[in-house]
Amino acid sequence: MESGRTRTQASSATSRRQLHGAARARERRAPRSAGPVAAWAPRVAVLAALGVATIVIPVIEADSPVAVAAQSAEAMVVTDVPTTYEVLAGSLDSVTPTSLLAAQPDAIRVDDTSRSFDRSPLPDCDGQPTYGSSNGAVPTSDMCVLWDGVNMLRGDAAVTLAELNLNYRAAIGIDLCIIDSYRTLAEQRRLAYTKGGLAATPGTSNHGWGLAVDLCSSVTNSTASMDWLRANGATFGWTNPAWAQRSGSGPYEPWHWEYLPGTTELGTDYND
Repeated sequence: MESGRTRTQASSATSRRQLHGAARARERRAPRSAGPVAAWAPRVAVLAALGVATIVIPVIEADSPVAVAAQSAEAMVVTDVPTTYEVLAGSLDSVTPTSLLAAQPDAIRVDDTSRSFDRSPLPDCDGQPTYGSSNGAVPTSDMCVLWDGVNMLRGDAAVTLAELNLNYRAAIGIDLCIIDSYRTLAEQRRLAYTKGGLAATPGTSNHGWGLAVDLCSSVTNSTASMDWLRANGATFGWTNPAWAQRSGSGPYEPWHWEYLPGTTELGTDYND
């Protein structure tokens, strides 16, 4: 019995030694752990890929023929061209119409524009009104002669009517025909005698202030001329007063036109 037990124990010890040897063999075959380096390897790979995408590739592309051509084209762009805002914010190179200046006493004319735009419709008239005289007794030196070389008006009225005439001539093709303008007191009395109630009381007519004109029949008989004047006259301060129009309070006188800023200033925008 003892020898059998001894053989059993020996057999068991042999089995344990075999198992232990197999385990050690497996350990030798198994790969050793890379330690901390293995844990960072995936992150390093990701960072390397991002570096290639964000640094290396753009640098390479910057030197590519396409990129070089684009840079050359960009260098050729003119950089001193004004922006849209600058164009819209800039001022136009023009001169304020004389008619608008006369209608607005406080207006300021800009004279730093090209001389080609700087012209006066009446070169010998400064366009300034002169006061101090009585109706029908305004000195010739205080008035301006119109483009026809005959008729006269107060400075501001003359310049604005001349400006109106330039536009009228461009539209109609001929100068505006004027048959009467400033009237002396003697002329007013003569008309009152010959026309009776159709003429203003001497000394009260706006003709006596150099602020009214009478148009020729060639103008009043032209539909095109009268339509243009009714549509554009007020732009230059000139109007056929309400009393002189059809169904007005006075006689129908389509030929009678007045410089409204002047008559309003003097308080004479009444029946003439």
